[in-house]
Amino acid sequence: MSSRRINGTVAGVIALSVSLVALVALTFVPTQYVIQRPGPVFDTLGTARGTDGTEVPLIEVPDAKTYPTGGNLDLTTVQVVGNRDRTPSWFELALAWFDRTRAVVPIDTVFPEGVTSEQRDERNAALMVDSQHEATAAALTELGYDVGAQVEVVSVVDGSAAQGHLKDGDRILAIDGVEVESATLLRDRIQKAKGSEIELTVLRGSERTTVSITPEKTTDAAGETVWLIGITLTTDYDFPIDVKLQLDNVGGPSAGMMFALGIIDTLTPGELNGGEKIAGTGTIDAAGTVGPIGGIRQKLYGARDAGATVFLAPASNCDEVVGHVPDGLDVFRTATLEDSLHILDVISTHGDTSKLPVCTASAK
Repeated sequence: MSSRRINGTVAGVIALSVSLVALVALTFVPTQYVIQRPGPVFDTLGTARGTDGTEVPLIEVPDAKTYPTGGNLDLTTVQVVGNRDRTPSWFELALAWFDRTRAVVPIDTVFPEGVTSEQRDERNAALMVDSQHEATAAALTELGYDVGAQVEVVSVVDGSAAQGHLKDGDRILAIDGVEVESATLLRDRIQKAKGSEIELTVLRGSERTTVSITPEKTTDAAGETVWLIGITLTTDYDFPIDVKLQLDNVGGPSAGMMFALGIIDTLTPGELNGGEKIAGTGTIDAAGTVGPIGGIRQKLYGARDAGATVFLAPASNCDEVVGHVPDGLDVFRTATLEDSLHILDVISTHGDTSKLPVCTASAK
């Protein structure tokens, strides 16, 4: 064997050894990323395991007439690999980077600085409860019920425009003479005022009063101008029938739309989905507006892997959907509960689905 060949072999062994050492070292170097992957899929028309280990229905309406359902109306979830205590290794991140079903995201987008995992879980649990209330309100409103919405002030930000005018527990009855039926309506009216003074009719205890507030201009995370008065709100409802939504160990607001559809299907004759296996995601408010969510690409793959053939995606997530739809899954965009019901109607009646709205890069 020539000395040149020997030297080349030695150099190759050294290079391989260095690479292996570097790879092992990277395994222990902290990263600033976590991995999102498809999470469990739950059929809102079916059951899930409760805290005591028994199967419980996700939707139960004990005091109203209900109807048999068929097929699936699946809500989709995302699981996060890693946290601030234990981030994925660089090797794990490299594997995830080349896996279309996973996403590598900065840790701050999932676990904000200064927020513990316990605090994050508590916040997500609260968001899930709120989204279930909104889903119930949206579904019952669609079915013609009066849900008795009451918008209340949870807290007033120190130094804000509302300080000295509003108090915790105030119920906001009207804005500029228009009845406030939802927090969304209130926020929309504040934005439309564009900084002009607004007049709020408020119920404080048993006393009715009127306050005038001038919204303050600020910029949101997307760089858009918004007008704020500096309050956090909650919406309480007086539901005419008792709707129980039961799903443990899942947080966040993204199940709202699918819960609303499941409630409507449970309370109306026939099969809303035509017996098909349909999945989707999206927040919803009492007015039926469907909002954006996170991790939609992972939810698409989770739905496909669970057997869904149709997926309902929020219109505001369309830019993330285009080019990332798994084979075998038809994705239709929706901006409202009415949109979703129309899509399901076309599917259940075997209509022309080619005319249904789909995601394009510019669809918002």
